[in-house]
Amino acid sequence: MTELGPVAWPPTPIRTERLVLRGSEARDRPQFIELLASPEVHTYLGGPRPHDVLERELPEVPEQWPGSFVVELGGAMIGQVLLRRASRHRPAAVGKVDLGYLFLPRAWGFGYAAEACAAALDWFDSVLPGEPVVLATQTANVASMRLAEKLGFTEVERFRAWDADQWLGMR
Repeated sequence: MTELGPVAWPPTPIRTERLVLRGSEARDRPQFIELLASPEVHTYLGGPRPHDVLERELPEVPEQWPGSFVVELGGAMIGQVLLRRASRHRPAAVGKVDLGYLFLPRAWGFGYAAEACAAALDWFDSVLPGEPVVLATQTANVASMRLAEKLGFTEVERFRAWDADQWLGMR
C-alpha cells in the first residue's frame, strides 16, 4: 500500500514516442541537483534550493518514492513527473492525486512535458480508474496554464497563496 493506494512501485518503464518514464536511479542524482537548484525551473515554485545543500543532503538515489517518475530522453534524465496525494492547496484538492512536473530548461519548448504528463496520467488511469487528479499552478505561469488545458484539466477555483494568484484544475 502506497500513498497512491494499492499500486506496485516502480511500474514497468512507460515508453512514449520519444521518452521513457521510470523510477529514479543513482545515475540521475546530478540531474536532480541541477533541476532542484535551477532558478529558471523554480521561478513559480518559491525559488531554487542551494546547490551545495543539495550536494550534501540529496540521497544517492533521489526521489525514490511511489508516484515519482524520472523522464528520460536518449538515456538521460530531462525532468520529473510527480503524482502524489494533495495535502494542501485548497479543500477541493485535499486527498486527491496532484500532478506535478519539473523539466530542465534545455528540455523546454519541445512538448516533452505534455508527452510525459499524458503518459503518466494514462498509466494512473489504468491503475486507479475513475480517480480524479488535480493540478495547481500560478496564473502567471502561462506555459503551465496551457499545459493544464491541453491535458484536460478544468478550473475548479482560483485563490491567492504564497503571495501569488493560483489556479486549481481537476481532470
